Amino acid sequence: MTILDKVLGRERVLVKENERAVTLYKGEIKAVLMPGEHWLANRRGRLEVSRHDLKNPEFVSAYEKALFDKLPEVAARHFTVVRTGRTDVAVIEHDGNLHAVMAPDRKLVLWTDAGPWKVTLVDTSADLAIDPALMRRLGQARKTELMSVHPVVDGQAGLLFVDGALARTLAAGVHAFWNVGRMVQMKVVDLKRQSLDVAGQEVLTKDRVTIRVNIAAEYRVVDPVKAVSAVKDFSEALYRALQYAFRKTLGALTLDQILEKKVTVDEEAAAKVRADMAEIGVEVSDIALKDVILPGEMREILNQVVSAEKQAEANVIRRREETNATRSLLNTAKVMAENPVMLRLKELEALEAIAGKVERLTVHNGTGGLLNDLVKLREN
Repeated sequence: MTILDKVLGRERVLVKENERAVTLYKGEIKAVLMPGEHWLANRRGRLEVSRHDLKNPEFVSAYEKALFDKLPEVAARHFTVVRTGRTDVAVIEHDGNLHAVMAPDRKLVLWTDAGPWKVTLVDTSADLAIDPALMRRLGQARKTELMSVHPVVDGQAGLLFVDGALARTLAAGVHAFWNVGRMVQMKVVDLKRQSLDVAGQEVLTKDRVTIRVNIAAEYRVVDPVKAVSAVKDFSEALYRALQYAFRKTLGALTLDQILEKKVTVDEEAAAKVRADMAEIGVEVSDIALKDVILPGEMREILNQVVSAEKQAEANVIRRREETNATRSLLNTAKVMAENPVMLRLKELEALEAIAGKVERLTVHNGTGGLLNDLVKLREN
């Protein structure tokens, strides 16, 4: 700085290539300085220089309003202003890369020289859905604060609710929506065949025996909109329908009738369940009464009954066999009485059987006894 500069009250201000500077003199906005050497008036130290590094391209300054009000042409030359409306989202790209995503009712001032800039305004009042390509870019750039992502896998249907109202049904895939201004919710409904067990349900039979039954049903959702909108929980509705139908049906039967039919299901009860569930978009296929569980004392009584029945069956079989054996003996006796030779052969068979089991056999009376009969047999 020369003596003349000091006398004139001038100050040298150097602005680098990566900088911009806003100057004020006596507290008043004067200019935006580009890179280079500048000589500015600074009497009594009234010059103020605010430097800005373009590495941070967003212009945040207490002098922003004054600059735009007093030097509008300068502001238009140096700054890019982005504003969003009440339902707008702004996607701001810097030299081809995502820089920021702005929510509705926001303003952002950028140094134009830090660009190039590309601003895309999205009106979310028409559709909250985000294009899949943009969704992936936002995810990769980690700019997801204004985005909600909802995956729907094969075999499922996604129901989109906006502000509590059903908007549409979504197929399998990954879906993203702007979560600005309105509440976005997703309910995923499984469309595959499923099973439901109703276990341990107490039923009072017609003959006043308290039993517990296990019921199983297979179902699938065929109309996800009905299934979700008609009832709070369609699986709970099926559970209650099975409970009510089988309590009513089994309560009209005696214990013996239930035990005889436990592998099948009352068709009237099953038809009622299927009809009720069809009204809310649920198709019920197989319904089965799996188990009938008796109280402890009733099991003991039934065990005794079964034991008595089996014993009676065994006695019948034993008497039948004894009768058959007696009848056979009677027939044999008749044959022997009519045929003495046959009787003697039976005696010889008995003698042979006995002789095979003893070491010595003594025959008395010689041929006058049993051997005499052998001679007679030969002569005959």
